[in-house]
Amino acid sequence: MGDYHIEIIRSARKTLSVQITRDMRVVVRAPFWVSGREIERFVSSRSAWIEDKMDVMRKAAEQAQTQPKFTDAELADMTKKARDVITRRAEFFSSQMGVSYGRITIRHQTSRYGSCSAKGNLNFNCVLVLCPWWVLDYVVVHELCHLKQLNHSTAFWAEVRAVMPDYEKAREWLRGNGGALIQRLK
Repeated sequence: MGDYHIEIIRSARKTLSVQITRDMRVVVRAPFWVSGREIERFVSSRSAWIEDKMDVMRKAAEQAQTQPKFTDAELADMTKKARDVITRRAEFFSSQMGVSYGRITIRHQTSRYGSCSAKGNLNFNCVLVLCPWWVLDYVVVHELCHLKQLNHSTAFWAEVRAVMPDYEKAREWLRGNGGALIQRLK
């Protein structure tokens, strides 16, 4: 295995998964019944993916450090534009999906692009206005789908796919480029 520490989180889940967190930790989620040896084999089988993902994240962090932080004027302008564009896109997609939402709030979040509260209120990051239109649409659709499924289950992803069949392309764009935009908020 590579030169990274692995954090193991056990729960009542049914499958193994691995993720790289924004702070470059390797987290393995495992069912209670899976042995340590099986977890090692699982991580080893995904070591190339882990190394590639960490390399992409390191490069994004280096690139972000060369970019200036957004000024207050830029943030105000981005927030105004985001409120207008995102509100229009949310109205369009919510009518198409047959869902209704509470209020929309635009924020300068340093850890996410959007969120949905249990009360149906939607929050979006102002940096979305700097993304391609289809990426912004994906985030809007993603949050609206949470009005039907307040989780990231298979049923949730089926809802996203029903509205936006090629949503994976937008997720990849965010993985590769979104971090640099978020870093400019910090």
